[in-house]
Order: sequence, then C-alpha cells, then structure tokens
Amino acid sequence: MFSVPFPVRRPVSLVRSVPGLATLAVVATAACVYDARVPSEPAIARAPQLSAMAVSVASSAGVVATGRLIVSFTGSAPATFAAQVAALGGKVVWASSDAGLAAVSGLTGSGPTKLAGMKGVQEVDADAAIPLDLPLIATESTADAAGVASNANPAGAVRFARQWNMLAVQADAAWAHGFLGSSNVSIFMLDSGIDYLHADLVGRVDLNRSLDLTGTFLTQAVVNKDTVIVPFTEADTVAKYFPGRFAFTDLFFHGTHTGATVSSNAVRAAGITSGTTLVAVKVCGYINECPFSSILNGIIYAALNGADVVNMSLGGAFPKAGNGRFVGLLNKVFNFARSRGVTVVVSAGNAASDLDHDGNTYSTFCNTPSVICVSATGPLADANAFNPNGNLARTGPFTSVDAPAYFTNFGRSAISVGAPGGNSSFGPPLPRPAGRDVFVWAACSQTSLLIGCFSSPFFIVGAQGTSMSAPHVSGTAALLVSILGRNPGLIKARIQQTADNVAGNGTTQFYGKGRLNVARAVGAIP
Repeated sequence: MFSVPFPVRRPVSLVRSVPGLATLAVVATAACVYDARVPSEPAIARAPQLSAMAVSVASSAGVVATGRLIVSFTGSAPATFAAQVAALGGKVVWASSDAGLAAVSGLTGSGPTKLAGMKGVQEVDADAAIPLDLPLIATESTADAAGVASNANPAGAVRFARQWNMLAVQADAAWAHGFLGSSNVSIFMLDSGIDYLHADLVGRVDLNRSLDLTGTFLTQAVVNKDTVIVPFTEADTVAKYFPGRFAFTDLFFHGTHTGATVSSNAVRAAGITSGTTLVAVKVCGYINECPFSSILNGIIYAALNGADVVNMSLGGAFPKAGNGRFVGLLNKVFNFARSRGVTVVVSAGNAASDLDHDGNTYSTFCNTPSVICVSATGPLADANAFNPNGNLARTGPFTSVDAPAYFTNFGRSAISVGAPGGNSSFGPPLPRPAGRDVFVWAACSQTSLLIGCFSSPFFIVGAQGTSMSAPHVSGTAALLVSILGRNPGLIKARIQQTADNVAGNGTTQFYGKGRLNVARAVGAIP
C-alpha cells in the first residue's frame, strides 16, 4: 500500500457561503455503494483505510468547499474576463464561451462580490466537492492465468465465467453477430481517471484527448489532530508516486473499473464493447472529492472534443430551495452536450430513494431531462461463490439475476432503464460454496492508492453500485452511434424500446422501461 501526503477532510454538511452570492448546499449520494454490514463471506475485502489518511466512511453525508467560484455569463465570457479576475487577485481555472460559464479561484474578501457585479456576469456560485462513497468490493488474491487479448471474442476472457452481467444483457449474442464496437466512436468517462496500461485497457484509451480536469482546489486535512484548509493537486501525487504516468491515470480505481466495463480487450474480463475508444476525463481526485466545477467543465470539454457518449458514474443531490441556479447550470451544460449530438448516461445513485417523491431534493444527475438514468440490478446469490480451496470462484449459477439491487435509487419517471450493478441478499450465511454477495468484475487500476493492484496489470476487482450499471448502457449507446448516428433522442428511445420487460409491461419504478438488452438494441436478435 502506498502512503499518501496528508489526511482527507472529514465531511461537513454545508458549503462555505460567499456573502451575497448563491451557495450550493449539497448532500451527495455517490454512484458506488459502501456497505457497512458485516459481510456474509469472509473473502470480501472492503477498500482499506489509506495508511496516512483518516477516511470517513460517511463521506457521502457532506461536501467541502473548493475555494473556486462558478461564474455564469449573460452571454459569452467577456474578452477581458481573465484580466479582470487577475485584477481582483484571482485567476481563471477555465472558461467556456460556448457554454457561457467559467470557474475562478483565489478570490478573497470583497473579490467574489466585485466579480458578481461585473458587466456580463449573471451569477456567481460557490463551488463544492462531491464525494464518491467507497463501494463493497471483492479482490483477487492472485493474477493467475493472465490470458491474452480477446478483442474478436470477448467471451474468451479468462474470468468471463464470473460475468453474469454480460450474459444478463445478452452482450455475448451481440458479439457473436459482430457488434464489437468501433474505434471511431468515443466514450468520455467523467470519473477518477483510467489506468491506460492495464492489460484490458491498453490501446483502448485515447492518450491525446484524455486529461486531468481536477486542477488545484482547497480541501480539509487533519494535521497534528487539527483540521486545516490546504490546496490539493492530484497531478502532484501522480508525479510523486508514479513518475512517467500521465496525470489522468487512476489513483482511486473507480474510473478504471467503469471504463473497462464499457470497452475492454477482454484479457481478464470482457466489456460491453472491445473496440470503442475511451477518453479519460478525470474530475474526481483519489482523496474522494469531485469538484462540481470540474464536472461541469468535463461535460463541456467532452461536447467540444468529439464525444459521442459521456458516462457519468457519479451521483449527488442538493436542496432545490435556494439552489435554482445550480439546477439551471446542470440543465445548461447537459443541453449544450445534447445539442452537439452527445448522449449522456448517468447512474441513478445508491441511497435506495424514490426519485419521484424526493421533495425538496434535486437528484443530480437523473433529474436532468436530457440524460439516460440507469438503475442497478443483480443476482441475490451465487451458487459457486467459492472454489474447494475457499478462494473466490464466482461462477454461479446465479439466483434471480434481474432482481433490483438493494441500494439502487428508483422512480417511474426518473429511471430510464435498468442494468447490472451487482447485488446482495440478507440473512444467515448460505452453505458453502454459495454466497449472498454478487459483483460486477472489471479491471483494477495499478496506480490505485486505495486497492493494492499495483503488482500486476492483470488484476480485476468486483464492485457493486449504480456506477457499475451506467457503463453497460454507455457501451450499448456507443454501438448504436454506428447504427443510428449521433442522435441522443433516437439512441435513448432504442435502448428503452428494446429493453427486457423483467417486471411487466410499461414503465416500472425499479427498471424504467426495462432491463437493458444489448443484442436486441443493436438488432442482433428480434
């Protein structure tokens, strides 16, 4: 396990306010689920606390201010905007004339108020960092039987027997009919980065367009038992521990897992596609913080740099009252992406909440009309969770493959479609070799500071969450781009119309229009 430079902040309930300006009060619900239950299977490993960090497992309960401000313009950003901000003692982090938005940092005292009074500035909002929860995970003890790339036959992956998820959505039937994905189609993964040297991902990631958008932001740290505010730059950590690696490499694990579920060489585990191009857009740091300003910038960057599909295995929520402008910001950037032909897929979140009756809560990002919102499904048991040696086998048969995941958010109007995200059942331990916990397996980042996968480019990790569900739909959307063109409306309609009605006809609260069927969506089966 690598050590890290300083402890992570403890969660706070509200973003620091900027006097006279709108403030985002976020209550985040991440798209991976942390399960605090005593595990029914001893072999399960939860992400350990980092050796030099005080990680709070309740991090989804709060957010922290980043020291940035999000600026909305009445039109395009003024040509003199950077100079004006500099005169106030700050600097522009990014600015988009196309979207009419910018982020700035370094303003103190009366600076934010003066910024809000500038000509052409519509509003200034305090930025916030939204955390990802640590998921229930299972890791391999060895990387035996490394395997070779199976791009033409993804079912030939070494651990394909574990991938109930690919069989559930009939991805194997799509592969058999030649639907493997095109390198001309790009999926931008807004996440924690991607380990582009993992065996399942070598050659799948566009190294030229991938980048780190987290930048430098303020965070809370515990130093000598005192909580202080310090600047954090993820790129510095990459350079320190992994010299020679691009800054967008994955120090967490989350983005590598979701990326390989979309597109994989199928050395260890298959992805929905084996030919689609991935673009890593790092908007989440390994200290478990995702600046809201970076997420907005990531969507804009994707729309301007050739994204066909954007996958956002992120989640969060904030009160509608007093935060109407943030609802407008989200709608603005998503509509901007849609106007440029980008299909945006988001995870539903893991609070087991009814998104149709969430009162004063705005559930990002499923409350945004222009996205595909994905809930999670998964088996309730694995008949062969263990092999005779007591190690993980995970080969099934699997019980009730399409059951709603115990953690998934739901809602008839909110959920577009369901897809595999892993699941667990509750009760006394099942007789060996059976087990109650079932995972989605995909590549594990060698540069993770959270999971010890750094000894091999062949390790995979199992995880549960709607984070794992969304990439199944994103991969399918990528296949449909080659069939239907860059048309988000048609792609969403095809995915919904061809879904399996696992809970009856019509729209249901856990599945939306049904559970994803890749083969039917692309026309491989009727």
